[in-house]
Amino acid sequence: MTLMRPKILFSLFTGVRGLPGIGPRLGNFLEKLAGPNSIDLCWHFPNGIIDRRFSPKIKEAPSGKVATLIIEVIEHVPPRVKRLPYKVLCGDETGVLTLVFFHAERDYLEKILPSGEKRVVSGKIEFFKDQVQMLHPDHIVELKKANEIQTVEAIYPLTTGLTFKPLIKAIKGTLEILPELNEWQDSAWLNKNAWPSWRKALLQVHNPKEISELLPNAPARERLAYDELLADQLALSIVRLSEKRKVGRSVGPKGTLLQNAISSFPYKLTNSQENALEEILIDMKKPIRMLRMLQGDVGSGKTIVAFLAMLRAVENGTQAALMVPTEILARQHFQTILTPSEKLGVKVAILTGQEKRKSRDRVLQDLKNGAISIVIGTHALFQKDVIFNDLALTVVDEQHRFGVHQRLMLADKGSAADMLVMTATPIPRTLMLCAYSDLDSSRLLEKPKNRKPVETRVVPLSKIDQVIERLKQALKGDAQVFWVCPLIEESELINLAAATSREDDLKQHFPAQVGLIHGQMKSAEKQRVMKSFLERRIKILVSTTVIEVGVDIPHANIMVIEHAERFGLSQIHQLRGRVGRGETSSSCLLLYAPPLTSNSRSRLNILRNSNDGFQIAEEDLKLRGAGELLGTKQSGLPNFKNVDFKSHQGLMLAARDDAKLILERDPKLTGERGKALRVLLYLFEKDSVIQTLRSG
Repeated sequence: MTLMRPKILFSLFTGVRGLPGIGPRLGNFLEKLAGPNSIDLCWHFPNGIIDRRFSPKIKEAPSGKVATLIIEVIEHVPPRVKRLPYKVLCGDETGVLTLVFFHAERDYLEKILPSGEKRVVSGKIEFFKDQVQMLHPDHIVELKKANEIQTVEAIYPLTTGLTFKPLIKAIKGTLEILPELNEWQDSAWLNKNAWPSWRKALLQVHNPKEISELLPNAPARERLAYDELLADQLALSIVRLSEKRKVGRSVGPKGTLLQNAISSFPYKLTNSQENALEEILIDMKKPIRMLRMLQGDVGSGKTIVAFLAMLRAVENGTQAALMVPTEILARQHFQTILTPSEKLGVKVAILTGQEKRKSRDRVLQDLKNGAISIVIGTHALFQKDVIFNDLALTVVDEQHRFGVHQRLMLADKGSAADMLVMTATPIPRTLMLCAYSDLDSSRLLEKPKNRKPVETRVVPLSKIDQVIERLKQALKGDAQVFWVCPLIEESELINLAAATSREDDLKQHFPAQVGLIHGQMKSAEKQRVMKSFLERRIKILVSTTVIEVGVDIPHANIMVIEHAERFGLSQIHQLRGRVGRGETSSSCLLLYAPPLTSNSRSRLNILRNSNDGFQIAEEDLKLRGAGELLGTKQSGLPNFKNVDFKSHQGLMLAARDDAKLILERDPKLTGERGKALRVLLYLFEKDSVIQTLRSG
């Protein structure tokens, strides 16, 4: 697909290692920092400035401020001992400035700072024993080049091993080859917002004159953010239209299997469950392909709704598949669905990467001949040798762990199979409208009546001994505890509790009652520990966030989250949802390391005061923005380079509406603006979407 990229973009998609002066070592650092191609350096924006326009006399230069001074070199003072600094005394009519260099080469310094001549130096002013100093000046130039440094320099985020000079050289090299691209934005919209062209916007962002030009609401930044949002919304809309155009199949009422299941439940569905199920069944009955998201807070009963939808497929003589991100979750869903399925005479199977060859071959054969009606599995369901007899419904749980194309890969294993994706991650309305605009949406807003709210308390880590004493009393009353730590092992860089060391510590207080689970353990070992916890053979489960999603231990009633200030609120809410699933009262202790910032305190107070995941997500979005809110890897949101979710929400909605209007007027993007928009899609690497346009 890269071969189809327009020629005008070729230079932007050359590797950063091909830039002048960038060898393999620097190229490796640049790739790590920004990405593999020149275009990635364009999106690596400055996060600050150094203003070198301040040019006082020596006597007027304030300590701690960057200044550009015109000086005359008076004398070089080499150190008597090698480890001491090399000094160069300089002056003007108001005083003396000492330039200080460590590990200096005398010949080099005498060459660039010849005695008796004037030079321009720029750097931070410091005072030492009432002497004005400048340690390792950033710039030393001749008078005739003063204008080159008396300016504003952009400051960029760096990575270990990379310094400013090669990074700035690489970015400037890329900016020099920026092509002039035909305008893809509507002219009236551009004028209304007073936005520059794409090329001018990039040049402005990388050459700021004031710090305000780097803010998300600066015109150039807004322009570039909107370009990316429009490319994303256009891509989602094209995929959605393509899927909707595919011939679907009507899967309507046929027999009494679904109704028999509802009648057999020892509880009544909530109103939200009934409404969501009705929306799903209406979609399944339509002769077009269903693409729907089922959103529900932790414990709202999404699995039951999905199971009933799968039964609608089964009573039509077809098959259903449920895909989940982890084996733990797959086995848990399998156990949840197995008993009611057996009572109804429906054959259910599980397929993960851990199945033994003989067992796997039997499942594959029964899927192919139709003997299995419902299969629950992990990524293993993607594999080529998984062939269905007649797959009519695919359900993807915790869908944010899978990309759009992964979802569709599973759906394509059936003939126009309907698609239902589920998430327990609360997504604010604005983000839902934009990040998942390719999906219709149903929300479960209630929890089953027997669910009790979890009491949440915020406790400083200094009181951890008191927490342990309280746990000793709780365990006497048959409680079970999740204890979540953010890291697997000790890090010298970040002073966070590690799951391994916390397990060792708790074993001192609770012998033979503590287990450990984390993502790096082998599957069989994780299963063994989870089974011990489920069967109450261990009372405390120390864990990383691997238990965040879907783990159902009804007897667990205490959740301890260590360094809660480091987690996103929605992630904490997910973790908190692992308790409060039984009949006993439950509590969640949020341990934090003081001092808390006012923002962190506000965030933890939100959790203390609310059990509503959607309200928590909305509040967290206001405080922090979506990237931190949901976590970059866990959010399922696009990995935007130019967008600030908190500041650009209005632009998100505008881009969604713009994309819809564009495709209504020019669905194949063949008009003048359409052709420019194709370039925009390639610019943001939406190559596969162009292929979708070509194939119709």
